[in-house]
Amino acid sequence: MNDDQILNLLQNSDKNAYKQLFLKYYSPLCEYASQYISDEDSEELVQDLMLFIWETRKSLIIETSLKSYLFISTKHRCLNAINKQLYHERIHNHIYDKLKDQFEDPDYYFINELTEHINKAIKELPDTYRDTFALSRFGELTNTQIATKLGVSVKTVEYRISQALKILRVRLKDYLPLLSFLFGFPS
Repeated sequence: MNDDQILNLLQNSDKNAYKQLFLKYYSPLCEYASQYISDEDSEELVQDLMLFIWETRKSLIIETSLKSYLFISTKHRCLNAINKQLYHERIHNHIYDKLKDQFEDPDYYFINELTEHINKAIKELPDTYRDTFALSRFGELTNTQIATKLGVSVKTVEYRISQALKILRVRLKDYLPLLSFLFGFPS
């Protein structure tokens, strides 16, 4: 069966013609594609092309020979795959460049670990101490503002903050010098 016959029968949904097309061109197209991309990718690419031809068989317009169409389509698909891969590599490199200093800095990992310890210690505080402490240190409110907000006396706010600090000092004793510097914890 020649290419013109294959194409005519294929456009009439002849599965035997599709089989002939596949048997005749699959291997040569894979070899051709492997000049541009990996063998595994070339097989997938040619399979996708063959599937595309079957799915569009009734509306497929080929202005050159079937053979030329297949090889040109394979080349264009390879070039698109290469461009897509290069695009993803550029994105990866851009992200890497933005973050590499952060990942190469040993302090980055230490500070992350320290932050986890601090958050855990704060979460383990009794609710009233934790809420008061958070408003004081992270909400940047004065003791009077905290007392008003919580509906307690200023002395109660001071007591809760001092108790929270005592508990945190014990739980974070290994990190106190750094904590004093970062968060203003009295040591």
